[in-house]
Amino acid sequence: MKSITVFFIAIFIANTTIAQTIEVCNTCPVSTLKEAIIQSKDFDTIIVKKGTYKEHAILVDKPLTIIGENYPVIDGEKKGEIITIKADNVTVDGLFIINVGTSYTEDYAAIRVKNSKNFVIQNLVLEKLFFGIYIEKSRDGKVYHNKIIGDAVEEYNSGNGIQLWYSKNVEIEHNYVEHVRDGIYLEFSDDCLIKNNISTLNVRYGLHFMFSNDDIYQDNTFENNGAGVAVMFSKRIKMYNNLFKENWGTASYGMLLKEINDAEIIGNIFEDNTIGINIEGSNRITYKHNNFSNNGWAIKVKGACYTNEFIENNFLYNSFDIAYNSNVNDNIFDRNYWSNYTGYDLDKNGIGDVPYRPVKLFSYIVNRTPETIILLRSMFIDIIDFSEKVSPVFTPDDLLDNNPQIKKLTW
Repeated sequence: MKSITVFFIAIFIANTTIAQTIEVCNTCPVSTLKEAIIQSKDFDTIIVKKGTYKEHAILVDKPLTIIGENYPVIDGEKKGEIITIKADNVTVDGLFIINVGTSYTEDYAAIRVKNSKNFVIQNLVLEKLFFGIYIEKSRDGKVYHNKIIGDAVEEYNSGNGIQLWYSKNVEIEHNYVEHVRDGIYLEFSDDCLIKNNISTLNVRYGLHFMFSNDDIYQDNTFENNGAGVAVMFSKRIKMYNNLFKENWGTASYGMLLKEINDAEIIGNIFEDNTIGINIEGSNRITYKHNNFSNNGWAIKVKGACYTNEFIENNFLYNSFDIAYNSNVNDNIFDRNYWSNYTGYDLDKNGIGDVPYRPVKLFSYIVNRTPETIILLRSMFIDIIDFSEKVSPVFTPDDLLDNNPQIKKLTW
C-alpha cells in the first residue's frame, strides 16, 4: 500500500512540474501578454496569436519562452519601455514591437535584458523606437535575425539599435538595423561575436564600441552611415571580412581606430569613404588582405601609432593612399599592391624593382591646409610630389613598401 501511495505522489509531482503552454489572443481566456506571464510557471511557453496588444512595462521575471504567431503587434503607445527581462533562460521570438516611449532621462527600449543569462532574442521586428534591443549587465545570450527600423533624425533625441552595456559572451548575428543613432553599440562588453549584420543609414555610427575587449566583428556591412564605424579604447579586437562603404562627409570615415592595441584587421573592404581608416594612437595592429578602393584617403595616421603592420593589402584608385602627420615612421608596409605605383619589374618576379613611397607631399599639405584640395589634379601637384619623392623633407623618408606587388592581390 505504501509503495502505491509513493507511486501516485511521484506521478502528481511529475505532472505539476511539466511545462505548460499558454495561448494569448483577443478572444482567449488570457488576452494580454502581461496576464500570461503572471499565470505562467517557470519554463512555460507562451504563444501570442496574431493581433494587436496595447501593452507596455511588460516584466518577464521567470524563465519562459514567448513566441509570436504570425508577428503579433505589441504596441507600447509611446508610454515607456515595452518588454523588460529580469530572469535567466528567457526566449522571445517572433514579435512585432512598436511605439517605444521617448525620454531625455531614461533609455527606454523595445526590449531590455537586465542582469540575465542564457537569453535568446530572435526574429523580432522593431519599429517606431527609441532604443531597440538593450542588453544590460547580462551574459551568454543570442540576438539573432532581428529587424530594427527607427526614424532617427538627430542624435540628441534618438537611441541605438542594439546596445550592450557591461555584458559578456553575447552573439549578435544576422540583424538588420537602420535609421537609429548608432546601429550597434558596445560599452564594457567583452568576448562578443558580431557577425553577418547589416547596419546602414544611421545618424551617427553603423558600429560604435568603447572599452570592450576580445570581441570579433565578422562579415558585417556598414554602409552609408553618418560618420562610419568608431572603435575606441579596446584591446585584442578581431575584424574580419567586413564591408565599410559610402561613408561620406567632412567628418566621416569607413572606420575610426582610437587607442586600439593588439588587434587584427583582416580581409575587409573599405570602398567609397572619405577616409578608409582613420587611426589615432593605436599600436601593434596587423592590417592584412584588405581592399581600399576609391576612397578619398585610404588610411590617415594621426598621433602616436607604433609597430603596426600593413601587409598584402590592395590600394586601388584612392585619391591619397596614406596620410601621415609625422616625419617619423615605426610601422611596416610590405608586399602591398598600389594602383598608383609606376615602377617596373625587370626580373618578372611580380615584385616592383623600385620601392614605393605611399605618402605624397600634397597629402601632407592638404592635412594642414584643407582648402588646397582644389589643386588635386593640377600639374603643379605632380611636380611637388616628384620633388619630395627624390628628396624627402616633410614626409617620412623610411615609410616605404620595398616589395610593391605588380599585380592586384587575390586571396
